[in-house]
Amino acid sequence: MCDSGCMPAPARPTLEAIAREASVSLSTVSKVLNGRPGVSSVTRRRVEELLHDSGYARRGVDAERGDAVELVIENLASEWSVEVIRGVERVTRENGLSMTLSTIGDYHAVGDDLITGVLRRKPIAMVLQFSNLTADHRRQLRTRNIPFVVVDPAGDPPPEVPAIGATNWAGGVTATRHLLALGHRRIAAIGGPEELMCSRARIAGYHSALQEAGVPVAPGAVRSAAFSRAAGEREGRRLLQTVERPTAIVCGNDMQALGVYDAAFALGLDVPRDLSVVGFDDAPSAAWARPPLTTIHQPLQKMAEEATRLALRLRAGEVDSTRLELATTLIERGSTAPPAPPAPAPSESFPTA
Repeated sequence: MCDSGCMPAPARPTLEAIAREASVSLSTVSKVLNGRPGVSSVTRRRVEELLHDSGYARRGVDAERGDAVELVIENLASEWSVEVIRGVERVTRENGLSMTLSTIGDYHAVGDDLITGVLRRKPIAMVLQFSNLTADHRRQLRTRNIPFVVVDPAGDPPPEVPAIGATNWAGGVTATRHLLALGHRRIAAIGGPEELMCSRARIAGYHSALQEAGVPVAPGAVRSAAFSRAAGEREGRRLLQTVERPTAIVCGNDMQALGVYDAAFALGLDVPRDLSVVGFDDAPSAAWARPPLTTIHQPLQKMAEEATRLALRLRAGEVDSTRLELATTLIERGSTAPPAPPAPAPSESFPTA
């Protein structure tokens, strides 16, 4: 029972109040809220600001909202993306939900058009692979009560952005320690794009392991490239054509590692006799390669599953941790071996008859 000194709870902002404040019609506010066209960019921006500043957020179940979780991936050609799709699809199926799919290409950034489409489709939650969301996009999703979780975020998102990642730094350490334990000292590395947090973390792990072992990094021994087979071949050729070529290469992902295979074979080198190679991800192609690829297993499906479960828990209003890193592990196969012993120096004397 409240006495006379209690202050009444502030009224929940209404769309009518927001329309009055913006000097527009209620239908205009509705169009903005639902991502429909027919509103100027200036008006749309003003309404979005008022929605955010007023603390407006849809509550309860939207009668027009379906049962879909929207997954935003890089591209359908990536084995990484396929594993993420499988993980999200498994959890949505277990919960009697469906999954919709959007792609953003290789830019790791969600555009305004995609967010507008999401507002129009009204998913119950979103899972994003390798993506960055701007502050405006995050506000738009939150005012519509669309929870989102990022799988392996591209950058370093603010603390309030829910994210599921892997122990990338530890994976880089493990890959490099494995090669050191085999006796390698000329160990090069090909990292992923430098703007990606996972790429930087893996290369940082590589540096840490070498520093721990007292092994210097040779000039030019670390390269940065796209997560593709072609990029791995290009950088692999450059590394393997140096005067003191490396005896081992740590790669940012499995596709780069398979590209290094191509470079080695083209130069007449044998894997692992002449060159040891370690990948990262443990995509299906790693086990099919010849020789099978030693790699760092990143639990991609599990990461996607946990991201989807977290998004659904956020949707239900359950309090839960919004950051999680899953462990990476070394999968040792046939692409790594001790370095070949140096060839014996030629004798200066001639054989006697």
